[in-house]
Amino acid sequence: MSTSTKAFDTLGTHTLSVALIGPETPRRHAVASALAEAQASVTREFSSYPDLDDVPRLLEAEYDVIFIELDSNPEHALELVENICGGSSVTVMVYSAKLDSEMLVRCMRAGAREFLTDPIALRTIEEAMVRAAVRRPTNRPTKKTQGKVLLFISAKGGSGVTTIASNFAVSLALESGGSTVFIDLNLPLGDAALDLGIKVQYSTAEALQQTERLDFTFLAKLLTKHSSGLSVLAAPDRYSEVALTDEAVHKLLLVARQNFDYVVVDGGSRFGAVAETLIEDSSTVYLVMQVGISELRNANRLISNSLKASQNKLEIVLNRYTSRTLGIDEASIAKALTVPVRWKIPNDYPAVRSAQSLATPVALNDSPISRVIRLMSQTVSGSSAPAPKKKRFQLFAKQ
Repeated sequence: MSTSTKAFDTLGTHTLSVALIGPETPRRHAVASALAEAQASVTREFSSYPDLDDVPRLLEAEYDVIFIELDSNPEHALELVENICGGSSVTVMVYSAKLDSEMLVRCMRAGAREFLTDPIALRTIEEAMVRAAVRRPTNRPTKKTQGKVLLFISAKGGSGVTTIASNFAVSLALESGGSTVFIDLNLPLGDAALDLGIKVQYSTAEALQQTERLDFTFLAKLLTKHSSGLSVLAAPDRYSEVALTDEAVHKLLLVARQNFDYVVVDGGSRFGAVAETLIEDSSTVYLVMQVGISELRNANRLISNSLKASQNKLEIVLNRYTSRTLGIDEASIAKALTVPVRWKIPNDYPAVRSAQSLATPVALNDSPISRVIRLMSQTVSGSSAPAPKKKRFQLFAKQ
């Protein structure tokens, strides 16, 4: 038994979890055989390069070592190395048919620990695995869970879904202490930026139309920061027919929830083409509506169809609610919708109108509306609500 193999046994490197990524089957099998000869076993082989979006899922397996073949697509392989090394402590080793000094430097800068060339000698792979075993952390860091997607939709235009969604996002950013992003998919006429009082340079159009570039680095360039700490991806400032596709929407939400604790989405009322993707990717779906015969009818149809399989994540939000609305009581509303009402936003049109005129979110002020929205955000974040303040006598006239 060689000295390297003895060290291999002593360090327990035969227990290392190994993934092998190589589009060229004969070469991949050759590396697997070399590992087996060195008393290491491959946990999983990948016959093609994973997409960059799949890296978080790849890292969930908590491999100790990942071998990546370089030659089939060097640029993608390098991006893969960089993304893997940037998101974990795994040891990445690349292998190539030739030793290229420039490529070796690029691989090392991307985070690769070993650059192996064909044919890989037994001693070389043994020593590389020993170094990987020494490098393995004693205690693995806690895996970062993906963020929650909180979707706001309405069954009819004019229900106030944007006002509720944008103010909820501001409140959540303030209450949770976690990273929060707001995405306006109420296309083509989303106006959340107006409600939030911000000017934006980029929009959801750039994200949805350039999905091949869409990673967190690209997304970060498109975001605008609100004073509350909320990151915002607004709808286009001008009328723009942006095609919503399942693939584009899913990728946008995937990148967002991989990098933010909370992803608040304004889906508006024109989301039919991507309804399934939006709902499936969401942790909670808030159906915002006002009490009216047509809205109750539309909401019932939406619940019975698109939301039928997701009622466990559905929460009904009655906006501009008064107990005397059209003489329809809450029990009748629940019967018409087939699900109970969770939230009731009181009718305070002057407060909303004033906030919009001043370009200041309602959530930043104390009002009956902001208190309900704050409670909604606290329910999501798990933060405790502050003790209610005692009412004080009004000593001066309201302005």
